[in-house]
Amino acid sequence: MTPSARRVQGVYLTLLLGNTLAAAFIWGINTLFLLDAGLTNFEAFAANAFFTAGMVVFEIPTGVVADTIGRRASYLLGTITLSLSTALYWLLWVWHSPFVWWALASVLLGLGFTFFSGAVDAWLVDALGATGYTGSLEAVFGRGLVVTGVATLVGSVLGGVIAQVTNLGVPFLLRAAVLAIMFVVAFVEMHDLGFTPDKSMGPLKATRNVLNQSIEHGMRKRSVRYVILSAPFASGVGIYAFYALQPYLLVLYGDPNAYSIAGLAAAVLSLAQVAGGLLAPRLRRMFAKRTTTVIGASLTSIVILVLLGLTAFFWFAVVLLVVWGFVFAVAGPVRQAYLNDMIPSKQRATVLSFDSLFGSLGGVVIQPTLGRAADLWGYGTSLVIGGAIELIGIPFLLASRRQGDPADTAGARDDQGDAGDHGDTAVSAS
Repeated sequence: MTPSARRVQGVYLTLLLGNTLAAAFIWGINTLFLLDAGLTNFEAFAANAFFTAGMVVFEIPTGVVADTIGRRASYLLGTITLSLSTALYWLLWVWHSPFVWWALASVLLGLGFTFFSGAVDAWLVDALGATGYTGSLEAVFGRGLVVTGVATLVGSVLGGVIAQVTNLGVPFLLRAAVLAIMFVVAFVEMHDLGFTPDKSMGPLKATRNVLNQSIEHGMRKRSVRYVILSAPFASGVGIYAFYALQPYLLVLYGDPNAYSIAGLAAAVLSLAQVAGGLLAPRLRRMFAKRTTTVIGASLTSIVILVLLGLTAFFWFAVVLLVVWGFVFAVAGPVRQAYLNDMIPSKQRATVLSFDSLFGSLGGVVIQPTLGRAADLWGYGTSLVIGGAIELIGIPFLLASRRQGDPADTAGARDDQGDAGDHGDTAVSAS
């Protein structure tokens, strides 16, 4: 890894660290926060669905920002939008506002996240290419998971403890403050490398072009199309399960007000994420194809969701949560690398955003559906139903595998040199 490539990776990991720390303050308590504001399970997960609906609506327009103005500009807009909309969330909690205002604020949160989706990963891949990096993408994405796992561990524990000793609103204020700090960091350190924004088209024409490029490089190429079509099921169920586990674990624990336990559960999940990120490149080399890892992880996730829904024991549920987080952490970098290797550089941010859009579409429908199931039959039953829904995505992954794209077997070599500088890079970034 060249010094310039190491610096690019360091900036990427720093951005992930700040973003994840900010988000983690509320990850362990978000559903509890919404319920404390007076919302039902259905309304709480419907609010989350409006968040994902905002991501669907704004995914393409913000992709235009990343491709025509720059990935740095897109990130900066994301931090400031998320900081302000998070502060608005806190105000709605203070006022115990009706659901319609939560829906609108959730859409704004979705807008903020769409400025991130695709743009940051695309910035990383292009900048690494411009600075002479020749290692595996799985290794870099795996390091990203380690950093985000550490940030999740720290943020989720702090968020739960702070909520326990103060109230559920304070972690949201901390999140808004950290995001404001990340705006300053990115403004100083993040610069577009290996990518020249295309400013030749107006906004409307650029939007049409982005949509056309998404279809051309995302849907018309079969190996990419089937991966994207699998996203709604895994993403929609995954988002629901993560947030439903907050109140569900408290039910199993026997104390609905033990907010620190909810934060601790999120922290345990983050430790599994760290382990998965560390082992992802090594486990990848155990299989000839990337799709083997992704499909195996999805099947394991389905089994775990069913077991989580059926258990009545808190500590067994925590163990299952650890395994669930681990398999997702292993599959994540592999899936990212698989998609990136199938997409041309110029359209990378566009197609990655398109993939995120499809994942959000799943959340729009699946979250309120499973939230209603939780109201009617309990969280356990809703998780079992979620496992059945995630199973629908498996045939799409198998279809992508059958296309025999060269990206499926790329990165299987043993890149010892790249793995060896892992620790130094992670330390310098944090």
